Amino acid sequence: MPPQHDEIVPVDIVSEMRSSYLDYAMSVIVSRALPDVRDGLKPVHRRILFAMHQMGLTYGSKFRKSAAVVGEVLGNYHPHGDSSVYDAMIKMAQDFYMRYPLVWGQGNLGSVDGDSAAAMRYTEAKMSRIADELLRDIEKETVDYTANYDNTKKEPVVFPSTVPNLLLNGTMGIAVGMATKIPPHNLREVMDATVYLAENSEASNEDLMKFVKGPDFPTGGLVFGEKDLRHVYGTGRGGVVTRGDAEIVENKAGAFQIVISSIPYQVNKSEFLMRIADHVKEKRLEGIKDVRDESTSDIRVVIDLKQGVNPQNVLNFLYKHTDLELTFNYNMVALVEGVPRVLSLKTILEEFLKHRQIVVKRRAQYDLRKAEERAHILEGLKIALDHIDEIIKTIKASPDTEAAHAALMKKFKLSQIQATAILEMKLQKLAGLERKKIEDELKEKLLLIDDLRDLLSKPKRILQIVIAESKEISEKYGDDRKSKIVRHGATQISAEDLVEAKESILVLTSGGYVKRTDPAEYRAQRRGGVGVVDLNTKEEDFITIFLTANTHNDLLFFTDKGKAYQIKMWELPEGKRATRGKSIVNYLSLQSDERVTSVLDFPKELKNSNKSLLMVTKQGVVKKVAADSLADVRRSGIIAIKLDAGDELFAARFVDKTDDGLLATAQGQSIRFKESDVREMGRAAMGVTGMKLGKNDSVVGADIVKKDVRAHFLVMSQNGFGKKTPVGQYKAQKRAGSGIKTAKVTPKTGPIIVGKVVTEAESELVAISKNAQVIRTALDEIPSLGRQTQGVRIMKLHAGDSIASLTCL
Repeated sequence: MPPQHDEIVPVDIVSEMRSSYLDYAMSVIVSRALPDVRDGLKPVHRRILFAMHQMGLTYGSKFRKSAAVVGEVLGNYHPHGDSSVYDAMIKMAQDFYMRYPLVWGQGNLGSVDGDSAAAMRYTEAKMSRIADELLRDIEKETVDYTANYDNTKKEPVVFPSTVPNLLLNGTMGIAVGMATKIPPHNLREVMDATVYLAENSEASNEDLMKFVKGPDFPTGGLVFGEKDLRHVYGTGRGGVVTRGDAEIVENKAGAFQIVISSIPYQVNKSEFLMRIADHVKEKRLEGIKDVRDESTSDIRVVIDLKQGVNPQNVLNFLYKHTDLELTFNYNMVALVEGVPRVLSLKTILEEFLKHRQIVVKRRAQYDLRKAEERAHILEGLKIALDHIDEIIKTIKASPDTEAAHAALMKKFKLSQIQATAILEMKLQKLAGLERKKIEDELKEKLLLIDDLRDLLSKPKRILQIVIAESKEISEKYGDDRKSKIVRHGATQISAEDLVEAKESILVLTSGGYVKRTDPAEYRAQRRGGVGVVDLNTKEEDFITIFLTANTHNDLLFFTDKGKAYQIKMWELPEGKRATRGKSIVNYLSLQSDERVTSVLDFPKELKNSNKSLLMVTKQGVVKKVAADSLADVRRSGIIAIKLDAGDELFAARFVDKTDDGLLATAQGQSIRFKESDVREMGRAAMGVTGMKLGKNDSVVGADIVKKDVRAHFLVMSQNGFGKKTPVGQYKAQKRAGSGIKTAKVTPKTGPIIVGKVVTEAESELVAISKNAQVIRTALDEIPSLGRQTQGVRIMKLHAGDSIASLTCL
């Protein structure tokens, strides 16, 4: 009958939605996504194993079709989709997914490449050897049971589990508003920690970590960071860096290879290889010639590298941009008495030990009850054997079984159970040996009863049994680690790590275009050659700075406005000899009317030294600051020197305490003064006079003379003439003088363009003209001449061209 109107109860939709969603959320949390801390299983896994146990599919049995198992689970315990049950069962059989598989499967069970398993009608399964340990003594009422979904059968709430499976195989699950992610661990380590905690209840997480070194993934690999591991095992949350095993090897042909022998946990190997191929195809990763998957039962991926490629840089790229390095984020959430909790390592083992003590106690209670029941029967049988003639007489005198039963109970003071056992006793028990067996069994049962009663009265004995069984499990199933633990944290792969550390040439034009180039791009020529074209510049542009530095070094850029900027050498665009490069404003925050006048190589070792920095302006002003004051310059730049109106910062050089400064002007004058003549100042100071200049003269060369180092002062004029002069011919004088002659300036030579101190460490000169002609020649070919000479022709210039800059290699 349809309901009457007065039976309709109005319900607020907000309240109903809230209530229904909370019911759903709790169902997902408790009955689907989160494992129980005691056996480490979610309901679906527990039901699969219990169904297999009920079917007799233990470790020692024959295999059965997976479809039969799935049908048993669906029909009796887990009314959900068959694919969800089969997928869960397959995962329990995959040795690359579970550290200790709980199912032993036959057939195609999937692969680490992401291949799916064959259909359930083709594969077969039974419980693994260690899965039997999860259900050991389940028949002895060691755990509680609950009704299945249709109340036709009973299923266990939890397994007795002799192993802390939550840690051994780990778990992953997403519930409503929470998730869990626990990695697998090594059985021997976990059992040793369990025993230690059982014997030392006050042990800390750090004490337990002397045994549990870290996760032990079935796919092996490396796990980094003792500090990170201490944090996650103490709090239950945190990240740990994992890497696959990769080795750089050299083959017989002398070429380098990267051989990968393991990958991080749950990484799809096929997708990992496709990711590498994509990087190579998109030219994000260069230097790889071939990638081969040579895996069989073990993982082996071989990456062939091209000649001349730095293999460590390629490996660093793989760590940074592929799944060869991953962070495993712990979130150790499990159900404790039905309530989700974030657990530490110690808490997980404590809950497991509590569970095991309850199981051992309930097992003892069951065994005691069974022993008492059997002893009771044996006592009745003994009474019967002691009075066998009277027993037989009484039975014969009884009209039926019921009367005989009652007569026995009354005459011999027997219980119903004893009377029944006597009536059911076979005549063969009357034999002498059979009688002795009953007496011996009764003695044995009475001793067992006393022992079990003593056990139940002493919790310490129960704990000792838990310890003994844990040691037995460790001996029986313990194995060596697959993952290696690296105490220190993983080196963070920065963009710099992906760049090979090598010498490179920086080229900067007056128009503000910059690039870095391999020195091998310039072939050596003899003095007087025409040179080769370096840079595809615009007609009005020419090269002003040419510098060699390691790609990993910092560069300090000084501008005519007296500001300093800092970037890494590798951050500059790489180009060939004939390419123009990119505008420097892409890398430095320069003003529209600001240009770079000097660039210094600033390696790490200089930042922590006692060196100073000497700056020189076009008008001969010098200033000295501590080098470490420029160790961390922001990209927007800082003020390095305060300038007079019309003056420009010309050069900056690093100096030691015993160095001398050497300046040269366009009109051929020079001055050498001691570094100590210039006191160290703050960055905002203006500096002091270094050299008095003549009318229309300006500083064009500024360098440092090292004490007791054999060196020459190399000058080059506008029209390609140059020479070397021993620095000994430049006597040190007080700063602020007008100096002495360094070269004869004539219309033929043109004014001096550049002056530089060269030592025996420098073997070649590279000169560049305004029209981008380049010559590279040995410094030995440039003659050593006196200060008053004009020099020899170093480079033939085309009409209208002139020298712009030079550098030495």
